[in-house]
Amino acid sequence: MVSYNPKSWFSIIFQLHKYDTFRQLLPTITVLGILTLVFCYVEIEILNLEYTSTIAVHSLIGFVLSLLLVFRTNTAYDRWWEGRKHWGAMVNNTRNLSIKLSQIIPTEETERRQLFRVLLTNYVFAMKEHLREGVLEQELEEIAGFDKKEVMSRDHVPNAIAQQIYHQLLLLKKDGLISDEQQITLDNEFRSLTDIIGACERIKKTPIPYSYSAFIKKFIFIYVMSLPFGVVRDFGYSTIFVVLFIFYVLASLELIAEEIEDPFGPDANDLPTDALSETIRKNLKELY
Repeated sequence: MVSYNPKSWFSIIFQLHKYDTFRQLLPTITVLGILTLVFCYVEIEILNLEYTSTIAVHSLIGFVLSLLLVFRTNTAYDRWWEGRKHWGAMVNNTRNLSIKLSQIIPTEETERRQLFRVLLTNYVFAMKEHLREGVLEQELEEIAGFDKKEVMSRDHVPNAIAQQIYHQLLLLKKDGLISDEQQITLDNEFRSLTDIIGACERIKKTPIPYSYSAFIKKFIFIYVMSLPFGVVRDFGYSTIFVVLFIFYVLASLELIAEEIEDPFGPDANDLPTDALSETIRKNLKELY
């Protein structure tokens, strides 16, 4: 995730980040500029046809298109923000569970305390990569009592780690370290971890319907390609800059929406899940 100062207007305006939409759209903008230039030359210098300007019609269509893009962007941002709330809940719930466990497990049982710390930390890191392309084995800590090889053999690694966490919670009850009431409390805290990853999977695996996304892209394409016919009589060769600017604005909104609707990846505008995972690891080390 890109860190920046939202109050620094000029640094944001004049900074060209490597993930900026202009860089992504530059090849398309170049081709579109050439095509518009050819159209203007043929229309103005060769054909010189006389017809009524349709700029008013394009203005109306552009207004409708802008409403669609606003809805599209808001929907994508809602997914981004929901993902951030779930990761915030993961930070809080791992802290709550660890605080309780650190007070329940006797300080002399160092190995058991560290095992819970490693299991919870590994669960978070496994969840982070599970929501991307797959769990990275090197990110999981090793400790006696944690079967790393067995966990990595599973299709759903976070579930396998959760299974080991719950097994250790049952051992606490079996060894008489927790009461029935404490077990219920810990079970609720533990269950919330599974609820969080389930909610994040729902966001990742349920994208915006294809027909809706395809319709907006086709609408933008048709609108921009027909725009020179409507404005060439009013703007002449300046039509090139008008068309490119409008295309840049419309296409950028669509690109931004595409990027943030899946907020768990490594892209610049995605959630800072790497930093959040490291924060959880640091917090749990302090608690145990």
